[in-house]
Amino acid sequence: MKVGIVRFPGSNCDADVYRAVTEGLGESAVYLWHKSNDLDGADVVVLPGGFSYGDYLRAGAIARFSPIMREVIDFARGGGLTLGICNGFQVLCEAHLLPGALVRNRTLRFRCHDVGLRVENGRTPFTTAYSQGDLLDIPIAHGEGQFVAEAATLDELEAEDRVVFRYVDRRGEATDAANPNGSARNIAGITNAEGNILGLMPHPERHSLAVLGNTDGLGVFRSLLAAVSALSDSGRGRTRLEGERASADRAVAGVSS
Repeated sequence: MKVGIVRFPGSNCDADVYRAVTEGLGESAVYLWHKSNDLDGADVVVLPGGFSYGDYLRAGAIARFSPIMREVIDFARGGGLTLGICNGFQVLCEAHLLPGALVRNRTLRFRCHDVGLRVENGRTPFTTAYSQGDLLDIPIAHGEGQFVAEAATLDELEAEDRVVFRYVDRRGEATDAANPNGSARNIAGITNAEGNILGLMPHPERHSLAVLGNTDGLGVFRSLLAAVSALSDSGRGRTRLEGERASADRAVAGVSS
């Protein structure tokens, strides 16, 4: 697996993602500069956390128009696996790759601490290493992490199992006290309708190495590795089948002649 990690001016979690992939999984990762027009053959694209372009106007609003985002949008809309973490989630919403928006925390204060998450859907390309209902301990670090959307959109996300992670307490209950930012329905992460794009506010990369004392977040990257491997195996299978068909066609043509 080759992971492309976009670097905007103000990104500050790009190296964390790089180490989660290279040290946590032993896979390949490359940095993608915001002015680039090339994804460098990445199998997965990650928009990391930070404060892209200083979060001027709105968090993610300027990053959405950077040159690299033309490639990211085409990649994502074409079915490419795309992960937005914290500021990356905000950029995905600004680019209309995910519904809703991230606004100021209800406390109007920056929140930086571990939170409880419940895995709501273990069947996405980002969560197959988990089981539905698993409880995780993952850090947050944001001032604009309150997920909001119209009631109809929220109902659609719920009905289509597109709410992937939810803020919960130690008992696994989605209480108001466990909600660190006021997000609607305690939503911490969602996918698009096709399931190939995930945005989440907590930082799985910060809990992906044993040296950090917690590897609850590594499952996101393990899941992506499994998804990329499955796609690769499927591609090899198609190539093999096409080769067999071509050989059969040549054999038939030889007999006919």
